[in-house]
Amino acid sequence: MRLENERESTNVEDRRRTGPVSRGVAGGGIGMIVLVIAALFFGVDPSVILQGGLQGGPAIESPAPSRQGGGQQDEGGQFIARVLGSTEQTWEQIFARNGQQYEHPQLVLFSGEVRSACGFAQAASGPFYCGLDRKVYIDLSFYRELRDRFKAPGDFAQAYVVAHEVGHHVQNLLGIMAKVQTAQGRARSQDEANALSIRLELQADCFAGVWAHTANRDRRILEEGDIEEGMNAAAQIGDDRIQMRTRGYVVPEGFTHGTAAQRQQWFRRGLESGDLRQCDTFSSR
Repeated sequence: MRLENERESTNVEDRRRTGPVSRGVAGGGIGMIVLVIAALFFGVDPSVILQGGLQGGPAIESPAPSRQGGGQQDEGGQFIARVLGSTEQTWEQIFARNGQQYEHPQLVLFSGEVRSACGFAQAASGPFYCGLDRKVYIDLSFYRELRDRFKAPGDFAQAYVVAHEVGHHVQNLLGIMAKVQTAQGRARSQDEANALSIRLELQADCFAGVWAHTANRDRRILEEGDIEEGMNAAAQIGDDRIQMRTRGYVVPEGFTHGTAAQRQQWFRRGLESGDLRQCDTFSSR
């Protein structure tokens, strides 16, 4: 990727050098659902999060104030700040064309464990977006997992992860996330609720593709092989491949994010069109 001309976002909170966090839960059930979905997304046993968030633990000191702003000193932090800055510039333009103002999300870098408005999470939960505080959370050690465990190396694969979570923020700003959560509360079965989750996740993939298309059109951020890296990452974190990797067999009833083919399909649709109107996963069959 060509990120040297992308500005670093100032909306990065660096909590990697703070102390352990208290495991008290804030934000209620919806936030915990977000974390459980994140766990399923990355092939993690949700009980890891539920035990840490709901059952608590020994008293642990609260973290010191986090460092916020641009000018990250390490390579990983600089990369994240530039990708986030790129998404900010792109979504500002897209929202402005539609007569709206884009509200920047905060991105929290953490190490090991973190407390959000959606509850307590460990690095094993993978990157996630908390709609209650409008923040993206990521432990950079996940990128080693992405490369080694998920066999999805490359800088654009890493950028895709950030862009997907920012896609959830866009859904939140547009009111899509709230509508889906309401519909899930009225769902008559878990299968129906899971189907809504899949559509929400596939749309976030499409939104990630819209960002990449627009940023590349305007600022030429992509290099040869980048699109292949992103498509591979989208496939490797499909529900079917995660289940095969962790269980050795596939249970479609347990899907919450979509298959490898579905994730590639919607990411590609955003990449090729650059058009939000092409990302209506809820009307598509």
